[in-house]
Amino acid sequence: MNRSVSKFLLSILLFGLFFSSFSTVRAEERPGFEADRAKVLSFIIRQHLTRFHFSQKTFDDELSKAAFSLFLEQVDFQKRFLTASDVLQLKSYEMLIDDEMVLGQIDLPVLCFRLMKQRVEKVEKMVEKLLLGGFDFNAEDQFETDPKKRLFCTTDEELEDHWRKLLKYQIILNYLSLVEEQQEKRTRDGILWKTATERTRKSFRSLFSRLRRQDLRTYYSLYLNAVSRAFDPHTHYLDPSTEEDFDISMKGSLEGIGASLREDDGSIKVVDIIPGSAAARQGQLAKEDVILKVAQGDMDPVDVSEMRLRDAVKMIRGKKGTEVRLTTQKPNGDILVVPIVRDVVNIEETFIKAAALVGKGNPSQLFGYVHIPSFYRDLSSPGRDGGGRNASDDFRAALEQLELERVRGVIIDLRNDGGGALQDAVNIAGFFIDQGPVVQIKDSQGRIKTLFDPEDGIVYSGPVVVLVNKFSASASEILAAALQDYGRAIIVGGEHTHGKGTVQALIDLDQGYYSRKMERFGPLGALKVTIQKFYRINGDSTQYRGVIPDIVLPDLLSPLESGERYMSNSLPWDKVPAVEYEPWPEESGDLETLRQRSLAQVDKNPAFSRILDEIELERQKIANTLRPLNLEKIRQERKEIDKIRNGEEVLFDDYMVQEKTASSRRENDEKSLTSQLVRDPYVREAFRILDEVTRN
Repeated sequence: MNRSVSKFLLSILLFGLFFSSFSTVRAEERPGFEADRAKVLSFIIRQHLTRFHFSQKTFDDELSKAAFSLFLEQVDFQKRFLTASDVLQLKSYEMLIDDEMVLGQIDLPVLCFRLMKQRVEKVEKMVEKLLLGGFDFNAEDQFETDPKKRLFCTTDEELEDHWRKLLKYQIILNYLSLVEEQQEKRTRDGILWKTATERTRKSFRSLFSRLRRQDLRTYYSLYLNAVSRAFDPHTHYLDPSTEEDFDISMKGSLEGIGASLREDDGSIKVVDIIPGSAAARQGQLAKEDVILKVAQGDMDPVDVSEMRLRDAVKMIRGKKGTEVRLTTQKPNGDILVVPIVRDVVNIEETFIKAAALVGKGNPSQLFGYVHIPSFYRDLSSPGRDGGGRNASDDFRAALEQLELERVRGVIIDLRNDGGGALQDAVNIAGFFIDQGPVVQIKDSQGRIKTLFDPEDGIVYSGPVVVLVNKFSASASEILAAALQDYGRAIIVGGEHTHGKGTVQALIDLDQGYYSRKMERFGPLGALKVTIQKFYRINGDSTQYRGVIPDIVLPDLLSPLESGERYMSNSLPWDKVPAVEYEPWPEESGDLETLRQRSLAQVDKNPAFSRILDEIELERQKIANTLRPLNLEKIRQERKEIDKIRNGEEVLFDDYMVQEKTASSRRENDEKSLTSQLVRDPYVREAFRILDEVTRN
């Protein structure tokens, strides 16, 4: 038995002896029950993180400081309740969290719970007074919408002024929404302002009611989650109620709208939009959007900030055919009300789609297009690989069909593909090489495993272009990286992919109790912990940096701080030794020449000119988070944005589209594959690159 195992077993023994001294009165009768439960959890979580987390971080002052910052963000990210003096009190624990976790004496959540209880009560009275006093909506004023650019208020007067601006801003936004809703009804202006004010009052009353219901256990859970996230952003403590939220996000789809959501520092954020869903068909809800409010049809919206995910989901779900209106905040600060009619997911739209692109006036310009929305795999029924329908089988079928049509090159579209089954990424990479390694996986003990192409032979040997963006993550990055390392494909897209190069495991904290007397503290929840890291066959990690395209094009996502490099405590990029592999013997063309010609095409292409204008607008809006609190100025801002975004759409006539996979949409449907491909400047540029490569 090695020393680390002996030490771990000794710690369990000592811990069990310590807890055996607890009284046997019923748990709910003992006033220190929550503190004792937190002590149990702190021990178990610390042991699991120390043993299993990939980083091998230790509990020290540096980790304590990171955990404190995350805890404070979870408690009052918007800086709407706590004052600078409150934060100063809490900050006395900034370097003590590691000691609290070791000793099991956890006091920070208790202090924070008491402070927040006092502050919520005080702010609630403050808000009622402000709403009764009214506002001047023509006065010149500004409101900072980015909490990262604001300090905590130093006095009650300063806090009241912040809430005055916040309430005024919300009332103006509600008023403008009502104006849009009531266009044909000609409702009197005074009634609209009164309704907007009442909507704002109702929304914040709902928020205060939820915050008052938060108990001490909630703050212990936030604390333990902050400690876990200090290891890396994908490591989480999931209390028993949050486990249900995690199950919701893992299913990838919500009944009714078809979006995957997660809690993020007190906000509900969109993680993914399911192809074929009501949200996808509506088209306005996007990844990285924050959902601020939820309304049922014409009813008043309910504020969902500081709401638990499961409660927000209950409001978003509903019967097929009914409408839900989501008030969303875009990453640039824009507020948009998105009406979605609930519906079931059109399952066909979630699968791989393929098409042939035929040059107009030049039939020899024949290229294939395959879109992989995700690396899906159904294990419930038999398939080619022993599973049910999966991305590997569907991709192979599409590729073989395109091969029969003698396409001269293939475009693989991995944009917005957040990953999925690693097995399918490996299989698909293998379709383009004869044999060899695809990806390396390293665990927390430093052991490296290499996954190889499972089959000899090549399904397709022609030129390949792969399209990626910032939302290409995990398995899609593995596929793109492997094809790039072999020199098998030209990668085209934005500045970099997401950079998600880690693997997580879910540990049930209620399994393997160290002492039977600890059972009374259950259920304890679960710990999602990062245990492995992906590496390319050239030795580089896909973590943090992601995949850098061979040809970088202007990307609407470029202003967004989306990706591992923007996440707190994300694991760094590193490398391991390369594995032996044979690069593809045929060159895809001179990359530098292709880059220069793509840049020239971008300068001439009106679609990219429009994209560049939108990128500049987004950058300006993200940088300038101060919003005017003057009605006419807010109206003017909206008009300028609409003018740019509602500009004339550019259609391409370089090629005709022949769809090769089943679809429930007609070709003239603006959401159909054909309609999308004739409007997509990135596909058009990939088509041009393949044409140039095949001519040489």
